[in-house]
Amino acid sequence: MSANGRRHADGAALVTGASRGIGAATAHALAAAGWPVGVSYREDEQGAAAVVASIEEAGGRAIAVRGDIADPEVVQATFGEVEDTFGRVLVLVNNAGVRRDKLAASLSDEDWDGVLDVNLSAAFRTTRRALRGMIRARFGRIVNVSSAIALRANPGQANYAAAKAGLIGLTRTVAAEVASRGITVNAVVPGYIDTKLIEDVPAESFRAVPARRAGTPEEAAACIGFLASEEASYITGSTVAVDGGLTA
Repeated sequence: MSANGRRHADGAALVTGASRGIGAATAHALAAAGWPVGVSYREDEQGAAAVVASIEEAGGRAIAVRGDIADPEVVQATFGEVEDTFGRVLVLVNNAGVRRDKLAASLSDEDWDGVLDVNLSAAFRTTRRALRGMIRARFGRIVNVSSAIALRANPGQANYAAAKAGLIGLTRTVAAEVASRGITVNAVVPGYIDTKLIEDVPAESFRAVPARRAGTPEEAAACIGFLASEEASYITGSTVAVDGGLTA
């Protein structure tokens, strides 16, 4: 059995915000690569169940784990459930995200804190929790899903931009801390991806995209899946744009 095969047998992947969109596509991609997958979600029970069923129908293994990942106790419970079922988490994809868009002068403390809690603080807590097992295994892959908004100003999204830019800073710092342990930490920066999160984005916004279209969740997941692979073992601390040239 290959080293990679042993890791699949001894560990699992956890994807947050995996009931739809990029998270769901990523769960499928990782399952196809041989990882048992924890499908973490907050509200969309039907969507998460569909992701699990689809993975199992294709011969993979997955479980759905419900909870608000912004809650520190939920982070512990989520890891516990995945570990009890599949073993330690060796691939972590921090994909869960929310938006509460308003101009900065109108943002409430709740608007600010709510977005930072889910988009940044939760990713820190899941990363901290995952590193325990990864360090012992001397192998790990962490991929943080940031956003083109972290690199390109968009009025009305100060809270979202701050969280997603913070995620890039977190990525680089943790990558430097654990690189010698066989653990990589990278960020993916999606642009306009055809998911529920951009349903309210005006059509004229796509004119700024050199590719002249939105990306698909599968295109973003393909990049995430590569960064989680054995072939990407020398890529760490990187920020990879999947945005049709939007931030070029």
